[in-house]
Amino acid sequence: MLSDPSTHPLLIIGWQERISLPDLGLSDFAVKVDTGAKTTALHAEEIETFYKRDEKWVRFRCPDIPGSPARICEFAVFTKRDITNTSGQPETRIVIRTPMILAGRKWKIDISLTDRGSMQFPLILGRRALRHKNIAVHARHTYLVSPLPQPESAAK
Repeated sequence: MLSDPSTHPLLIIGWQERISLPDLGLSDFAVKVDTGAKTTALHAEEIETFYKRDEKWVRFRCPDIPGSPARICEFAVFTKRDITNTSGQPETRIVIRTPMILAGRKWKIDISLTDRGSMQFPLILGRRALRHKNIAVHARHTYLVSPLPQPESAAK
């Protein structure tokens, strides 16, 4: 069951933390928290859309996370969004909606799918995912609510 994180006391997290995306089979992996990014972005490869029961779906290869098996994921397309990438170029991305677990709290977030293969972290956690959840980000500290990752698990 999803909790209502907005009713929790203020949670201060670091600019790097560990999260889980259970519906993607990704557990306890390191992410970068970036309040400068509106939307959360996940590294995905082989992204393709298809129709299932007259509804648009997306199939993609999830990132290789140590401790999580490589897998192909399928989700209903939540929406498409115009997003400015890290190079400042606008692009239209497919967005899925799925539960996230952070510091024992669980709620649904929107995740855009894109190639983040050249980035250190497979997921960047944007400010929309934290909005109305009573969470503040400490820009000077990391892993305030989660254990430090093993060195090889911080990168994909």
